[in-house]
Amino acid sequence: MLLLVLFASCRSTRLLEEGQALVTKTEITGIDPQLKEQANAYIPPDIRPNSRINLFVYNLANAQNGGYRTERIRNVGEPPHLLDSALVDFSTQQINRYLAAKGYFNATVRNEIVIKGKRAQVFFHATPGEPFTVRQVAVNFADPQLKKLYDDHQGDFSKIKPGMRYDADSLVAEREGVYHLMRQQGYFDYLRQYMRVDVDTGLHRNQADLNLIVDNPQGQQAHTQFTIDSSIVVIRHDRADLNRPVPKRAGLPGNVSFEDHTGRFRPAPIVRYLFHRQGDTYDVDMENLTYDRLYELNGFRSVKIAYSKPDSNRLHVRYELVPRPYMGNQTEGEYTFNAGMSGFNIGNTFTHRNLFGGLEQLEVKLRYGVLFDSRLSGNLFDRVFNNDFQIGVNVTVPRLITPFPIPPTGKNGLPRTIFSANVQAFDQFRTYSNRYFSGTFSYNWFDTRYKQHNLTPLVLEYRYGRLNDEFAQNLIDEGFLLYVRSNNRAYFGLGSQYMYTVNAARLSRLEDFLYFRGAVDLSGNLLGLVSEVVDLNENEDGEKEVLGVPYLQYAKVETDLRRYWHFGGDRQLVIRLNPGVAIPYGNNSSLLIFEKSFFGGGMNGIRAWQARTLGPGNYNREVLDPSLRLNLRNLDQLGEIKLEGNVEYRFKLVNDVFGAKLKAATFADFGNIWRIRENELNPGGEFKVDQFLNQLAIGAGAGLRFDLDYFVIRLDAGIKVRDPQFTGGKQWVISEFFDSREFKQQYRITNAPDRYNFVQYNFGIGMPF
Repeated sequence: MLLLVLFASCRSTRLLEEGQALVTKTEITGIDPQLKEQANAYIPPDIRPNSRINLFVYNLANAQNGGYRTERIRNVGEPPHLLDSALVDFSTQQINRYLAAKGYFNATVRNEIVIKGKRAQVFFHATPGEPFTVRQVAVNFADPQLKKLYDDHQGDFSKIKPGMRYDADSLVAEREGVYHLMRQQGYFDYLRQYMRVDVDTGLHRNQADLNLIVDNPQGQQAHTQFTIDSSIVVIRHDRADLNRPVPKRAGLPGNVSFEDHTGRFRPAPIVRYLFHRQGDTYDVDMENLTYDRLYELNGFRSVKIAYSKPDSNRLHVRYELVPRPYMGNQTEGEYTFNAGMSGFNIGNTFTHRNLFGGLEQLEVKLRYGVLFDSRLSGNLFDRVFNNDFQIGVNVTVPRLITPFPIPPTGKNGLPRTIFSANVQAFDQFRTYSNRYFSGTFSYNWFDTRYKQHNLTPLVLEYRYGRLNDEFAQNLIDEGFLLYVRSNNRAYFGLGSQYMYTVNAARLSRLEDFLYFRGAVDLSGNLLGLVSEVVDLNENEDGEKEVLGVPYLQYAKVETDLRRYWHFGGDRQLVIRLNPGVAIPYGNNSSLLIFEKSFFGGGMNGIRAWQARTLGPGNYNREVLDPSLRLNLRNLDQLGEIKLEGNVEYRFKLVNDVFGAKLKAATFADFGNIWRIRENELNPGGEFKVDQFLNQLAIGAGAGLRFDLDYFVIRLDAGIKVRDPQFTGGKQWVISEFFDSREFKQQYRITNAPDRYNFVQYNFGIGMPF
């Protein structure tokens, strides 16, 4: 890529004609750095420097006989941005006007063009002078009622105050604030044009007086405040042949009519999220809230709200809804490879968006993953190292189903009740098989717009795991009896979970914010109380049983804290810290089960390591017998404590590559997992306060993101910098990166059949965090 950029820059002007010059630099000097980025927006793209890659592609596709094609021009890349003196003069005027809008009424801007050969640099030199400040602000409303509203709510939105630097954008924001306030308070006919601002700059000492004037409608003595009179909901397909000849009609309290031309919807689940009720004062916020919730129901492709006036101060509301296709199907997949292991995951999701007529959503998810090991002998099917099949069924109801009445909870977000069931079948070559079932019942609601709660009062689990007989005997012979007893068994779980999330809605935005997610997972406490009263059977390990299998007891807590900084454009810095701890106790205190354990590595974690190949602590797999080392892969590197951190800087490379924005990121990841106490399976894997900092893995790397707006395709390459499986200075494996042959050969001797890879590639959909 670097060579391509250098080559492109050297050859970028070879096709230009005499008298033409390629713009290679534009710069504005002399103004406040805080204003420079916005001022640059007034320079047209046609006289800004090209993207070197895009220009190289355009030149490659459109070169002909030492010049550019004049016919059948190929629309790829980006044509050269040539010097145009008229556009330079226009930009000079626009920058001058921008400075005046920011209070620099006496500013002057001149341009300078420097041409060397066929390259041009354009400079805009600004002399802003002293900015004008606001001396006083006068407010004149023709309607006294509107004046009172403004006085009562001005502090909520107004930024215009005496002493501030004059800023035309603040005046625009003031007009928007007044417009929104009046529309909140029932003034449906209020228009932005009713407000105007007179600016008097003829004062001394660079001062200006502002006079905010709000007029009445022409020919009227006051503005009219409207209330809601009646409503009608109309549902119909945009294709007339899909609609019923006679619609299903219903009348509801509050003078609401329901007219369904599809015959598929019940009125109550829809009317629940119409926030304008009969007798309410019109409020634009309630209108927007209704739009949001009706779209969030995920059952309508189009939502339109129209108003008519049955008399001078009342409104009739008409809701026109066009349903989405009732059923949909989505297939996705990913490919993974590392250290002789490769495989794929493929998933299919079937969706029904209106299961019982109340916009209940059914999702049936199928997922299959397989991992091949090239070190195994035989044909392709003989080389299957592990495979994983999962099926999940979710039914989401767009309200909270409770045995007792609760206040409405839909103003900050759509509340949901979710019923879920999942089945998993996992098999690993000559090692382990697992059959797992879970059923949950959960609530999801919003406390505020950006604070989300997820409570799962019922989590029901059943797992049946079996180790391969020969493999289990090998473990026992090696002294890993505890591991065999903990995994070669079935269990029953009955617990609850709770998760609290702040600012999840901001994750797709480029702005400054703090994100937090905290989760608590508890299991077995109720059964533990029952066991104190009821005499439950015990197995040979002293574990009490329910339905013939031991029940789980553990507590798990995990948090995810992130800080996002936006530096303008598509530049963003993210810092993340993700700790967690899981404590088994009571009925299964010896070892946390596989499904609830933490693991290190992976495409969304420490990206220089493949998932489940990092830690715990200083654990090095060379202590295992080679046969166990192969069979235990992805099963032995687990822990009850997790600490993970990431720093990632994101930026844009190219604006348009095959219809997508090409973005990039550089990152550094650190962290590890640990055992709570010493474990025979992972020597050196226990957590110790005075040692854990020396056991942190560090990885760094870079990645590309193809941003298609509705989803992101991501490719990351992570490089191991510090590997805690080694000791002392040998942990800094980055020193071996450029001369790694001997290092890898030695690793193969001590850790065969494991191989050491310095670089881990990660391909996936969506951002890592």
